[in-house]
Amino acid sequence: MTVKNESGAMTPPEDPSQRYFNRELSWLAFNSRVLAEASNKAYPLLERLRFLSISGSNLDEFFMVRVAGLIGQQTRKIEELSIDGQSVGDQLNAIRKASNDIMDLQQKTWEGLKRELAREGIKLLPPATLGKRAKDWLSEHFENQILPVLTPQALDPAHPFPFIPNQGLSLIIEMQEEGAPEPVRQIVMIPSSLPRFIRLPGEKANYVVLEAVIQTFIARLFPDHKLVAAGAFRIIRDSDIEVEEEAEDLVRYFRTAIKRRRRGRVIRIKMDRSLPDSLQRLIRNELGGDITMVSEQAGLLGISDLGQLVSEDFPHLKFPPFTPRFPERILEHDGDCFAAIRQKDIVVHHPYESFDVVLAFLEQAARDPQVVAIKQTLYRAGKQSAVIRALCEAAEAGKSVTAIVELKARFDEEQNLHWASQLENAGVQVVYGFVDMKTHAKISMVVRREDGGLRTYCHFGTGNYHPITAKIYTDMSFFTADPEIGRDASQIFHYVTGYIEPEKLSHLSMSPFSMRSDLIKLIAAEIEAARLGKPAAIWCKVNSLVDKAIIDALYQASEAGVEIDLVVRGICCLRPGIPGLSSRIRVKSVIGRFLEHSRIWAFGNGGHLPNRKAKVFISSADWMQRNFDRRVEYMLPILNPTVHDQILDQVMVANLLDNEQSWQLNHLGNYVRMRASDHPFNLHHYFMTNPSLSGRGEALTDRNNVPRLTLPSRT
Repeated sequence: MTVKNESGAMTPPEDPSQRYFNRELSWLAFNSRVLAEASNKAYPLLERLRFLSISGSNLDEFFMVRVAGLIGQQTRKIEELSIDGQSVGDQLNAIRKASNDIMDLQQKTWEGLKRELAREGIKLLPPATLGKRAKDWLSEHFENQILPVLTPQALDPAHPFPFIPNQGLSLIIEMQEEGAPEPVRQIVMIPSSLPRFIRLPGEKANYVVLEAVIQTFIARLFPDHKLVAAGAFRIIRDSDIEVEEEAEDLVRYFRTAIKRRRRGRVIRIKMDRSLPDSLQRLIRNELGGDITMVSEQAGLLGISDLGQLVSEDFPHLKFPPFTPRFPERILEHDGDCFAAIRQKDIVVHHPYESFDVVLAFLEQAARDPQVVAIKQTLYRAGKQSAVIRALCEAAEAGKSVTAIVELKARFDEEQNLHWASQLENAGVQVVYGFVDMKTHAKISMVVRREDGGLRTYCHFGTGNYHPITAKIYTDMSFFTADPEIGRDASQIFHYVTGYIEPEKLSHLSMSPFSMRSDLIKLIAAEIEAARLGKPAAIWCKVNSLVDKAIIDALYQASEAGVEIDLVVRGICCLRPGIPGLSSRIRVKSVIGRFLEHSRIWAFGNGGHLPNRKAKVFISSADWMQRNFDRRVEYMLPILNPTVHDQILDQVMVANLLDNEQSWQLNHLGNYVRMRASDHPFNLHHYFMTNPSLSGRGEALTDRNNVPRLTLPSRT
């Protein structure tokens, strides 16, 4: 990779394939880490099954969006090279191999988990092995609960191949009628409304798989026919929605686009390996074509469905229940969020501290007669949203309420259209943002009349206003009544609602304007500190690192003497540890009980990290081109000394200390699971058992009392 020049100095590689990792393959590596947790004996058995299920749903979405996009480029003959210099065709070939390897490993993992589940009394049984009582029950269940829902369709000139929905599981069947010269072919689509795994009656947790039940009683569907061959197949369709610039009405456009998405191009077909070649060819010809990825598979199709088994009641096979704490600071003020925020900025660490504090903030605003206005961004809000109810209540009480609903939040478009309609019916002013950008910033503003004037209270989140994901995603919530930050937040809202570009922000940085350039200036300041012989360091926690300009700036900083530690959960296109390029950059990924989602950045500012004068930021953005150029995002400096220390000395240090759920990335692109040393440290367990953020109230009035974690010396 790196070579020495004539003077003996290291010359960094110029070849893109040696400077950067491929984005798509890096994502597949992330999903492999998720899959690896299904074999992690440190987790309860059903939690391991959950990880296997998640790896399946992740892979489905990857094909629906990323692979669909690449195939679309290939179809339109758009030859755009990836960051590492690969063509579209090269990437698709590499994806095909890597994804097939993952699918094979998923099946092997499932076989192992199935044996362990059986030892715990949870069994998946072939219908043919059942005793008479169970078979009789299953026969009656099929007759009454399954057969009425099935619709077999013949395949002949009068009955063309039917439309198969996205992620649809179907059976293809070849039957021979007595005396008929040719066999009959049929498709039986398996309705998604039916449970995939049917629990048999009795105390034991015995299950049968739906498609096996249908095949067992296939003669009920086709009397007087002899079964020749049968097998399952499953498809994935292109599910991305591209917004056309000439779209005149976003709401109408998305209502139509959601319907179109259900009929998107078939991207991937998985078929039962036992199907005869003739039936496989039929499926390929009818659904595929040269561009479709096809794989033959032995085992269970639709690994994501295994999550249905996790919902069963086996508490000893799951994580012990965890109840998040409600911030004591709020309780000390008798539940008055505004009084607590007026006293001092508050940071709340989800899911260890309850998302209910965000709901309490909005619900109090809705009911407080002194509140005159609420402004709220909504990217993903979930299906049962207390946030929506609070906004509706506020509007119905006569307050001025504005909600920026992002219609382009992938796979939540339909839900967001529903919320937008409900909000408008309640009198909320609903704004949909931009045609060509997403509003991804998580900001809530409450304007309250106090002492003859108006005071603005703000909430900034690194995650969505989504009460369900807030229980399993790690995120930061920051509350402040700082008037300058309030004015900055107001300008962001004005930009989205009225296209009024911010004149001058006092503290916030904002995409699509200055965030990338502001970050590069912060990196440049660390480079200058190193040049002057001062300590220089950067810590960053993001979900993805893809942006080439930021990566190149980090490379430059590394070779200037800046020590850089990156915690990147998912995609990372930066190659760490290459002499002459990235020798001082270390990258790790944390995969555990909770999904690491918060975005936190720290710059030494002339000192070793952590230190009191370091510049610390939270953000809604990852370090990707889309976050800098095609999304409305915020980057917020943490100015309160106590909150600053808590985020830097606790949350960031704990992420760097973790050695029980962490993977280290090397220069070849391999992730190596870290081994717990003489001092094992589990990031998630630490915060579950050590409440230590500003929500603790009086316990932390003195910032010197913040419990501190200590990093080992790098020397």
